[in-house]
Amino acid sequence: MGDTNTVADSLRGLATEGVDPRFSDIDKLSALELATVMNQADAEVPAAVARALPIIATTVEAVSERMAKGGRLRYVGAGTAGRMAVVDASECPPTFSTPPELIQAILAGGPDAMTTATEGAEDDRDAGIAAIDAHDIGPDDVVIGVTASGRTPFVLAAVAEARRRGALTAGLSCNAGAALSEVAEHGIEIVVGNEVIAGSTRLKSGTAQKLVLNMITTITMVRLGHTYGNYMVDMRVLNEKLAVRAAKMVAEITGADIDVAAAALAKADNHAKTAVLMIEADLDAAEARDLLATVDGKLAVALARTT
Repeated sequence: MGDTNTVADSLRGLATEGVDPRFSDIDKLSALELATVMNQADAEVPAAVARALPIIATTVEAVSERMAKGGRLRYVGAGTAGRMAVVDASECPPTFSTPPELIQAILAGGPDAMTTATEGAEDDRDAGIAAIDAHDIGPDDVVIGVTASGRTPFVLAAVAEARRRGALTAGLSCNAGAALSEVAEHGIEIVVGNEVIAGSTRLKSGTAQKLVLNMITTITMVRLGHTYGNYMVDMRVLNEKLAVRAAKMVAEITGADIDVAAAALAKADNHAKTAVLMIEADLDAAEARDLLATVDGKLAVALARTT
């Protein structure tokens, strides 16, 4: 634990730590009244994200360029912010069929911190540096720190170490002038203001982080060709619902009967991109896969080459 006065000084003035008089009587409100207050507060978040869209876009462009060259993405976070990063990273393989090692989250306190509060781990600078070393971060990689306060020692140390190694670095925080923005090359600050419960950054700050993380991975994956238009053509078919979704998607893209689409999917090991090419270009599964491999998996480019 650090010196109490020093820590207090570092928190002073942070919007995420402030006490908002608008919410001073929430313990006296009915459930409906409090739900209304929270809903109104949450409505402020998209506007805060909108103000940061230029820096978000610049960051995503840089992330996309690095990953197009084979780089990996690592989020680094603690507490709620870290858990948001874990959720975003874990959703990429089923949504875009990315290999599990491509996008991962480094959580202060390790995997157990996902379900068990280990808030003290966020103060361990050495652990942040060690985590970057353990992931063998190098110049091809991207490391994005995620912390509502923007001053979490574990995250700051990890991002600084990643930058020292030549990795592309970015920081996502919810306070203006965050220390994280000074450490990272790209500083994204979503200033959502005081929380309904003072200091509880699982509320507006957590919502803001989720929105921005959605943008970072989604836009990057779109840029890398993991969608066709707004179709999720690289998704993994893991259950009956997804099988129906995939067949419907292939049918809509190709104009084929859904039974034809389902049959193509079966031959394509349930890979929608491959099935689309099979139908549109009259290819077998192996030929379709080979064609996709020559164009970095970009379905639109593959289809253009068959016309």
